[in-house]
Amino acid sequence: MRLNRLPDEDRPPASAPGGGAPDLASTPAQKRAAANTIETELQPNTKKAGDWADASMTTAISAFSGWATAAGLKTVQTTWESQVKTLVGRLNTEKGALRATVTILTGTDVDRRGTLSGIPSSFDAY
Repeated sequence: MRLNRLPDEDRPPASAPGGGAPDLASTPAQKRAAANTIETELQPNTKKAGDWADASMTTAISAFSGWATAAGLKTVQTTWESQVKTLVGRLNTEKGALRATVTILTGTDVDRRGTLSGIPSSFDAY
């Protein structure tokens, strides 16, 4: 039994500073692909599933009109619509964050290169 220690297979590589992975886990292309997947698959399919459930619920509410069940189903429908709206909004936020991260990281890399290349060095004479 080991306490306060990860098993050997779960430990990060020794060469990684600070115990983390030595490189970024994704590339700008992977971030763009993830954002595109959110836009072209997840958001439309989430909306479609939300609309389908909403239509089915509306039919059920009409069928139980005048019963307490109809009021309960209406509450469920309102909650469902709110959750779908929240999920679609979250997907939109994540999509935007992925796209912004590509821009920010690329801009930072370009800025650092410009800063470093502007520092004079005695090696430039060789």
